[in-house]
Amino acid sequence: MRILGISCYYHDAAACLLEDGALVAAAQEERFTRIKHDQSFPSNAVRYCLAESRDPTAGIDAVAFYDKPILKFYRILETYFSVAPRGLKPFVRAVPLWLREKLWIEPRIGEALEAAGVEEPEHFYYPEHHASHAASAFYPSPFSEAAVLTIDGVGEWATATLGVGEGNSLRLVEQLSFPHSLGLLYSAFTSYTGFEVNSGEYKLMGLAPYGEGVYTQRILEELIDLKDDGSFRLNMEYFGYLDDLVMTSDRFEALFDGPPRASETPIGRREMNLARSIQEVTTEIVLRMGRHARERTGKRQLCLAGGVALNCVANGHLLREGIFDDLWIQPAAGDAGGALGAALWLWHSVLGNERNTDGTHDAMQGAYLGPEFSHKQIAAFLDDRGCVYEEIDESAWARTVAELVAEENVVGLFQGRMEFGPRALGNRSIIGDARSEKMQSLMNRKIKYRESFRPFAPACLAERVGDYFDIDRPSPYMLLVASIREDRRETLRGDEANLEIHDWVNRRRSDLPAITHVDYSARIQTVHRDTNPRFHALLSAFESLTGCAVLVNTSFNVRDEPIVCTPEDAWRCFMRTEMDHLVLGRFHLDKRRQPEGAADGSWS
Repeated sequence: MRILGISCYYHDAAACLLEDGALVAAAQEERFTRIKHDQSFPSNAVRYCLAESRDPTAGIDAVAFYDKPILKFYRILETYFSVAPRGLKPFVRAVPLWLREKLWIEPRIGEALEAAGVEEPEHFYYPEHHASHAASAFYPSPFSEAAVLTIDGVGEWATATLGVGEGNSLRLVEQLSFPHSLGLLYSAFTSYTGFEVNSGEYKLMGLAPYGEGVYTQRILEELIDLKDDGSFRLNMEYFGYLDDLVMTSDRFEALFDGPPRASETPIGRREMNLARSIQEVTTEIVLRMGRHARERTGKRQLCLAGGVALNCVANGHLLREGIFDDLWIQPAAGDAGGALGAALWLWHSVLGNERNTDGTHDAMQGAYLGPEFSHKQIAAFLDDRGCVYEEIDESAWARTVAELVAEENVVGLFQGRMEFGPRALGNRSIIGDARSEKMQSLMNRKIKYRESFRPFAPACLAERVGDYFDIDRPSPYMLLVASIREDRRETLRGDEANLEIHDWVNRRRSDLPAITHVDYSARIQTVHRDTNPRFHALLSAFESLTGCAVLVNTSFNVRDEPIVCTPEDAWRCFMRTEMDHLVLGRFHLDKRRQPEGAADGSWS
């Protein structure tokens, strides 16, 4: 039985395919269109998923869409009417799009399937948005039973839910409703500090350790009425998203000492303190929700999804509090993962199919669920482009790449199936030497073209993670933050509060300076032999060569572009940055040997 899961029209559109309950493929539309956070109908992702089927020409038995469009449309209309006439501007902008496109899900799906040579199925299913999130969190998890928390901006009405998963049963027992939303609260501060909503939240989280929580109490007293169970009400007088096309109101600006920071202008002490304050509030809300979930459900494990579940700082605090024995977080926790959740909800909750869990291994296959390109396909591309390359023997591949990194080169790594979700996990990655004092600054300035304050994540051999970080369990999807071990830290001298942010960033804090954030934290990826043997072999070779089992791992893209999907995407990114080497499967390209004119785009 084939089930196609789809999410789209808000951000991070995606598709996935289940065959007899097994996850065959999943990908975001942005990777194919090259439009970051592409929200359009995922025609390309659908075609890719169908092509990965055991029989690409076979029919689809059912389609599961990740929310209920009619119910969401009703919420939007009711919201605008409740604030009329002030809501006229967003009403005029939103409703025509709904009438033209967003209410016509089944015809669009039929068109996409027809283009792929597949007949439209008879059955369409529409789980609620947070049911899809909850299913994406619980059903692929390694747990036979667990509490389930979903937290995001808004679905139909729900902005957060508490659920209980047992076997193949999943039920939602509580919800927080719009407009009271932790995701929208965090996005309001994202916008106010000069970053883009739905993409700049990571930046705000990375900026937080530079500041002090001077606004924390002000947020708790003026913006939010927070209860012990983590539920809350927002004071809507400070927000603009009900009746305007902005996140915050004039009162918000008065409360936080002035107008919003304009995008691309210098980041000041106020923005640092705002970032720290909203992060502290977010963490406190997540902790209270977690405690309530444990008390209400009695479960010893917790599963998380929704966009707020990508806040790895809050996740790390939740883990260290010991409220639950263990956590599992959906690697595509945002709307992209809703496609997977909708399909799994249909397979288990509606059709009643059983789950098989062992308490240790999840069903996400390391999140390596996207397109893969063969040795022959990569060679044909390189020859067609006239690239200068050498082929590495498979037996020498790990050692060769490890040597390049050990020489402080920045290496683009392209291999295997593309990752599903926002994180590159070794198959579409840019890697570097975590021991290098210049690597963070170099990657931010010359490779990623992004803000200097943003940290990079470490990829560490799973069996060695305790030697470097204060964490005692796997973190395969970069969704947990932990501290560098104290015996690896270096004491700093001087008053950092008076340093410019770029000087502050570049100070050496540990023997792994390239991945140590200003508060000695790191967003950890543990690399496992069973899910990515080649990346594991590379790290093992690097450890054998240097004595260090940690690499810098950042996504293979530049600012404002999606992670690369194809060999051509990777080559273009390589040639248009100051990356030193590109490894495409077994092919190695040295930037210095490429034809003249390639780097500035005049040769293509």
